[in-house]
Amino acid sequence: MRLWQAMLAAGAALALLGACSSSDSLLDGSKVDYKTAGKLPPLDVPPDLTVPARDNRYAVPDAGRSATLSSYQAERGQAKPAGGSSAVLPAVDNMRVERTGNQRWLVSNDPPEKLWPVAREFWLESGFLLRQETPETGIMETDWAENRASIVDSWLTRTLGGLLKSAHGTSERDKYRTRLERTPTGGTEVYISHRGMVQVYSDSGTQTDGPLNPTWQARPADPELEAEFLSRLMVRLGTPEEKAKAMVAAAPPPQRAELKKGLDGNELLEVFEPFDRAWRRVGLALDRVGFTVEDRDRQKGVYFVRYADPEAELERKKTAFSWLAFWRTDEPKVKAEQYRVAVSAQTGDTRDNSRDNSRVQVLDKNGAADSSPTSRRILTLLHEQLK
Repeated sequence: MRLWQAMLAAGAALALLGACSSSDSLLDGSKVDYKTAGKLPPLDVPPDLTVPARDNRYAVPDAGRSATLSSYQAERGQAKPAGGSSAVLPAVDNMRVERTGNQRWLVSNDPPEKLWPVAREFWLESGFLLRQETPETGIMETDWAENRASIVDSWLTRTLGGLLKSAHGTSERDKYRTRLERTPTGGTEVYISHRGMVQVYSDSGTQTDGPLNPTWQARPADPELEAEFLSRLMVRLGTPEEKAKAMVAAAPPPQRAELKKGLDGNELLEVFEPFDRAWRRVGLALDRVGFTVEDRDRQKGVYFVRYADPEAELERKKTAFSWLAFWRTDEPKVKAEQYRVAVSAQTGDTRDNSRDNSRVQVLDKNGAADSSPTSRRILTLLHEQLK
């Protein structure tokens, strides 16, 4: 049997075993297990941020003198955590989850400078490598990672993994973007968005007895994975696990968004929600779809973006063994055009005149109306996320 045939047979066996355990919920804690970082790098606090104060509650008593239990307890009772109220972890009552449809985000009364180092450490502890860290814009993004929890640990998988290590893996990869945005009151809104890729095989038709060509294609964002990691981040911030899951799973209000034509004949997206909520949802939708948000101006309601095709991000040479080198970082350059996504409030212009609307328009890089097919495509992508 040829090597490529053996690889396909091994993959089929693993897929069969994986299917046997697919009846469990993905959001079971044991069903999410990313281990890509190996040895995690030390935590570096970004510039201009406060280093978390250390807690001396677990300090070892002085070994150079004798001590009794009563005296030790008295000393511990008098000792107070260093830093007082400036600890990194916020109070549980300082957080809440807001949700519209399948989009969720965390709202905290603490400033971004306080949450940034905790969020960074959270992703590293979860087994991810951070590919992008930009404290100035409040964005951190993980590298592509494999969810090892979907691999069944059995004698067959261990045997196949020993004979053919490339077969002991999955055909999906995930990455997550975390965005911290300061609120007008000085708090923080935390958004977690998911992007996924799946490996597919296609026959080029140029060989009659050769291997299939593996390629990586984008797969839809998974709201359940986003909810799972938002819940885990809340636990990392001090919320009890059961309470975090209950807050994330709260019932959403109805989704309302519609594509329509404006007075100038150009298409626009009308969102039946006030500006502040529409602004948040558009930002999360841009993250999910794969736009590069270079800057944003909430006061003017403008996101400055570049549109890049997510399917081209992991494109590799179409050779028989290109998929074995998934860890390579020599990604091809993808030309991305600049656009402005403008969100504006439309007071008293709703279907039932009972509340305010918001409108989303796509402008060119100079801020002029854009009626190109790409502009309409961007509005369609946003509508799919906001409807």
